[in-house]
Amino acid sequence: MSSLSSSVLLLVLMFTASVMAVSTVNFYQDVEFYWGSQNANVSDGGKNLTMSLYNSSGCGFQSYNTYLFGRFDMHIMLVPNNSAGTITTSYLSSQGPYHDEIDFEFLGNVSGQPYICHTNIFANGTGGREQQFHLWFDPTTDYHKFSVVWNSLRIVLMVNEIPIRVFNNNEAIGVPFPNSQPMNIYSSIWDGDSWATEGGRVKIDWADAPFVASFKNVIVNSCEDSSGLTSCGSSSSTSSITSIEALGAEELDTEILQELAWVEDNYMIYDYCTDYERFPQGFPPECYKPRFMQ
Repeated sequence: MSSLSSSVLLLVLMFTASVMAVSTVNFYQDVEFYWGSQNANVSDGGKNLTMSLYNSSGCGFQSYNTYLFGRFDMHIMLVPNNSAGTITTSYLSSQGPYHDEIDFEFLGNVSGQPYICHTNIFANGTGGREQQFHLWFDPTTDYHKFSVVWNSLRIVLMVNEIPIRVFNNNEAIGVPFPNSQPMNIYSSIWDGDSWATEGGRVKIDWADAPFVASFKNVIVNSCEDSSGLTSCGSSSSTSSITSIEALGAEELDTEILQELAWVEDNYMIYDYCTDYERFPQGFPPECYKPRFMQ
């Protein structure tokens, strides 16, 4: 058996053997507000949360638990009306100067203009892998699901079950990949008017404060790192959401690739892998891959 076949078989066995813990985060019990706790409002027994941004402070939480691989869903309703200069986030991050991180950041805009979904991936303390998208719906009138699927082969970012970005494990060509540092779940709202809207040209209008983002149904399909497992699969979950196994296949299926193409063709507004001014000497090595495999 080839080494590649052995690796794929090992991955399948790990997915089958490990049982994924499926849980919904309770905002009373499972997170701590590390910043601006006075601007957090938890309701419905810990199921719902609003976080507010004032001129004096924003707000942010992190999960008590840390995780190594899994699927992480967060349902968010973003700041309505004039949200220019505000940033609402949902991300995973480890600790320390050489941290790993997987980011969703939502850049507010003046009324009537689309939100920008800013994504980035850090490995061993280095980021700079930004891709940005316009959202194809109004994220301020209802909750929408933003998801990270993270396994040893790739990271997939999804919006309402539609994949918008794939970042593959390219360690074989020298590209760092987050695969060994357990991460916490984070979310925050903060003042980013130095860069968020039109490169910082449009500032926050504090007369419109407070700026409020709403959160619910933070669902974790993962193994806590205390289990000692390095990968999570699900042989018992009956959840209808996209499985970690499906996005952990050696090759992504045609439907996923078509959805990625639709998003890229219609809604992508920035890709570091096409920024010639930023990389005049050549793009990072992961950029020289077939479409959607960066």
